[in-house]
Amino acid sequence: MPMLPSNHPERLALADEVHARPPEPLNTPTRASYVAVLMDSEDRGAEAQHLANLCAMFSVPPPAAGTTQFSTTLGPLRLKWERHGEFSGFTFFAAGDAGDNFDTTAAHLLPPGWLNALPGQTVAAAHALLLPGQATPPDAATLARYFGGNPVLGSTIGGGAGHAFTDFRLHADGRARFLLLDNGFTLNQAGRMLQRLFEIDAYRMLALLALPIARRQSPRIVAVEKSLAELTDGIAREDGADEQLLQELTRLAAEVERSLAASQFRFGACRAYSELVRTRIGELREQRIRGLQTIEEFMARRFTPAVTTCQTVSQRLHDLSERVAQASGLLATRVGIAREKQSQALLASMDRRAKLQLRLQQTVEGLSVAAICYYVAGLVGYVVKAAKSTGAPLNTELIVGLSVPVVAVASLMAIRRARRRIHNAEARERAAVAH
Repeated sequence: MPMLPSNHPERLALADEVHARPPEPLNTPTRASYVAVLMDSEDRGAEAQHLANLCAMFSVPPPAAGTTQFSTTLGPLRLKWERHGEFSGFTFFAAGDAGDNFDTTAAHLLPPGWLNALPGQTVAAAHALLLPGQATPPDAATLARYFGGNPVLGSTIGGGAGHAFTDFRLHADGRARFLLLDNGFTLNQAGRMLQRLFEIDAYRMLALLALPIARRQSPRIVAVEKSLAELTDGIAREDGADEQLLQELTRLAAEVERSLAASQFRFGACRAYSELVRTRIGELREQRIRGLQTIEEFMARRFTPAVTTCQTVSQRLHDLSERVAQASGLLATRVGIAREKQSQALLASMDRRAKLQLRLQQTVEGLSVAAICYYVAGLVGYVVKAAKSTGAPLNTELIVGLSVPVVAVASLMAIRRARRRIHNAEARERAAVAH
């Protein structure tokens, strides 16, 4: 065996992925029952325990922890269990037929009450009969006996190896019905064809879970589009109510995003499941039977338009989100420009006030010099008078008059020196901020 570098951690799992969920080889005749159950993550533990209880009733080992598929024989039944992303599929096979109708099915061989005690919600359920076929398809009277007189659709499948018929209706037992006639299937081919029919029914229902959401969203989308058109007209009018318009646009954006968050998982699942339905129908390799619709034609008539509706609603929500975002961005830009203009006007007003305050300050400084001269001259006068009273030959008026210009010059120099200190301190602060 050649030596290889160490394996990627997921190599073995990915190599086995293409072999996952193989079909059960089936002998003809066989009865089969299928149920697809929608599961929340909280239900997975209860599901595993319920399946283990069924295995214990027939003394067979239960599936190992962490497995996503499991097959075993339970007495007269063959069980196939598959865990998918959001649902689990249970298929039960019983060899042999029990007449030419669906009165006795594989599900009847389960322990009483086990099936309806499964956790989760049933999203699809069906019975199928795999019976020997004939060279020619059964007539309308024979098909009516199997499907209760409902309109039947069907085709030759597998390149002529068999015929498949169904009415895609829920019958009184809550299950759909499939009739598969073997004109030359291999064991594996019979299992594959039956599995595809069950999967078409399950994936069809899972895809259509998005349709009620799309129908609920459509009126909301119309209302939001109307509101957006009115708000856009308000933006174009420039009537000065930009702040209010921006608040309304923000509310619309929140509503659209909430709708997207609530629906996009289901719409995405709809796209994926509908593609699986188309793939499974293509794998049937249908050929027309005269007088009957094929499964592909039936799906194209109603299923495809329903899926298209869901995709259209999803796209409208995304487009609406982009339009609201564009309108909000445009209006936010305009509001920002208006606020910037207001800020510039406010700064200009503050600059004018600062200049006015400077002029007032300079005026006050001049008055301050006069006041200082007045009080200092008064003090000089008091000093000279006091000295004169001691007998000193002093001229009071002359000395006081001479002191006034000296005091004025000294006061002006002191004020200018203080102003220079303040300016130098501000310059140093600006330089520090710039660095």
